[in-house]
Amino acid sequence: MSTDLTDRTNLTGLDLTAAVPAPERARALRDLCGGPVYLPGDAEYDAARAAWNAAVDQRPAAVAVPTDAAQVAEIVRAAAAVGLRVAPQGTGHNAGPLGALDDVVLLRTSAMRRVWIDPVAPRARVEAGALWLDVVDAAAHYGLAALHGSAPDVGVVGYSLGGGMGWLARAHGLAAHHLISADLVLADGSTVHVDATHEPELFWALRGGGGNVGVVVTLEFDLFRIRDAYAGMLVWDLSRAAEVLERWVDWTADAPDAVTTSLRLLQLPPLPELPPALRGRQIVVIDGAVVGADDATSAAMIAGLRDLAPEIDTFARVPAASLVRLHMDPEGPTPSVSSSAVLRDLPAAGQRALLAAAGPGSGSGLFMVELRQLGGALARPAAGGGALDRLDGAFVLFAGTVAMTPEISAAGQREAHELVAGLAPWLNGRQYLNFAETPVDAASGFAPEAFARLTRARAAADPTTLLRPNHAV
Repeated sequence: MSTDLTDRTNLTGLDLTAAVPAPERARALRDLCGGPVYLPGDAEYDAARAAWNAAVDQRPAAVAVPTDAAQVAEIVRAAAAVGLRVAPQGTGHNAGPLGALDDVVLLRTSAMRRVWIDPVAPRARVEAGALWLDVVDAAAHYGLAALHGSAPDVGVVGYSLGGGMGWLARAHGLAAHHLISADLVLADGSTVHVDATHEPELFWALRGGGGNVGVVVTLEFDLFRIRDAYAGMLVWDLSRAAEVLERWVDWTADAPDAVTTSLRLLQLPPLPELPPALRGRQIVVIDGAVVGADDATSAAMIAGLRDLAPEIDTFARVPAASLVRLHMDPEGPTPSVSSSAVLRDLPAAGQRALLAAAGPGSGSGLFMVELRQLGGALARPAAGGGALDRLDGAFVLFAGTVAMTPEISAAGQREAHELVAGLAPWLNGRQYLNFAETPVDAASGFAPEAFARLTRARAAADPTTLLRPNHAV
């Protein structure tokens, strides 16, 4: 569409100085846009609006599904013309913080999934809707690996803009630290290319600052010449949680940067697709990966954990591409509720508090309580900086449950928040916003000076706050 959208009244037929209902504005937006736009009542609306977290009931004024960058820009301009806001979304992970969307166009980029690999650089360039599995498979063809997360169906863009912490994180840092460039639609509908020398302030804001300064339509980032890793999981019965947790916390204090792990307390349902040895059980799991070391060196790194004689031990040399499913996260829409925080440390008293809330005999209804290991490259300032240039702390804590009914959802949300609150003496006051699936103070995701700078960057790029990111500054 080539129409100039600056004259709002002539184009839309609306007097936007008056209180025009959102449904009428949404109909006007559809008239202005050439690509697919779905409104409440349309047959396609419910599928188009669905978040990955099926417990989040998104009901936007409209859902637009662009197929290219030009249509993204058109939607942004049209939304401004009719007085609606724009919430970019790929998969719908981390949708909870968006809140009510009555006056919002949900801009779903799921139809934009092309991936280009440069095996020489090496680097990848992706469209806004690409999933990590799209990149992992394409990169593996050339013996390359990406800084993906723990699930194959997570969107590359949202994950990376929010930081991005996976199995290579302690060796190589956050995914945001390895962004090279982006093409960005700004709130005025213009498209800009940003990198370290072109619009450097916008580029700085993208490196961990979320979707606060524009709508990313393509993203370029580093790949790594990693063909395989020494990876797997160790499993014990939950009755051994105290000794396993103590050993793991002590082990993480001086673990080499080459290894990244997590520890989970899991209550597994009696599902037939689970292995019989795990079905319906309460267990402790440590999973992780070692990169850049041979088998003997890698085995030596985790020997202190293996000494506890796990009943299941799958650590072995595996293709790097298999790491995207190492964590065995649910694939496909799943209803869940959760709470999270960053731990400064977890001494013996903190471990006892955690186990009292979710360990053996606690009566906890939480499906999972997880600690993700920080440190290494995650704790060091990133070359080139960024809004989130490091993650301070020892562990990221995440507690959640599958919310199959409203009653389970309410109880699970309460219990997750109570567990986090019970660990207050050991929290550092920060949030890793990619894991914060309920509204939190966005300032808690950043160092104070970085948050002030990010706020200024957003004010300059989007002075009318047209854009509605999930964690708005």
